Amino acid sequence: MTDWRADRIGAALRGENPTVLARLATGFAVIGDSQHLPGYCVFLSDNPAEDRLADLPRSRRLAFLADVDLVGEAVQRVCQRRDPQFRRVNYAVLGNLDTYLHAHIHARYDWEPAEYVNGPETSYPRSSRNNPTTLLGPQHDDLRRQLITELTDLRGHYSGHPVEDPIRNGDVEAE
Repeated sequence: MTDWRADRIGAALRGENPTVLARLATGFAVIGDSQHLPGYCVFLSDNPAEDRLADLPRSRRLAFLADVDLVGEAVQRVCQRRDPQFRRVNYAVLGNLDTYLHAHIHARYDWEPAEYVNGPETSYPRSSRNNPTTLLGPQHDDLRRQLITELTDLRGHYSGHPVEDPIRNGDVEAE
């Protein structure tokens, strides 16, 4: 049996990715392998052939970003309840290492060391991000349950509300 990490999207599609929190319209909300910043999640496209956000048709791109937003809102709500020093959520769509479309959703906190709190999460040394004490495990089961509940509630709240195009609706001027 191959390690599900070698094909995270395929494993999610087959129901074999243990990090999956929820299936959304364009992919999967998953809890991050490391929880050095509790609440870290990733949103994986459900199409492993999708490489770049800009390559998607506009409707799919907007739907993907709406799903990322939903995951971010869930992370924010859960982390605010769990930690009074929760600060904000950061989003990143990188694709430099894993060349399939995905977005990182990082919870950020006031308790972070001064040299890292104002920079990107990737400024933390690899030893900190991959510290065995913060790698995903049974100690994160309660966090996982809370994220699943929040995602389920938000998905229900937003279902039936189509993603609107702010340019076509006149909310944003076209370039």
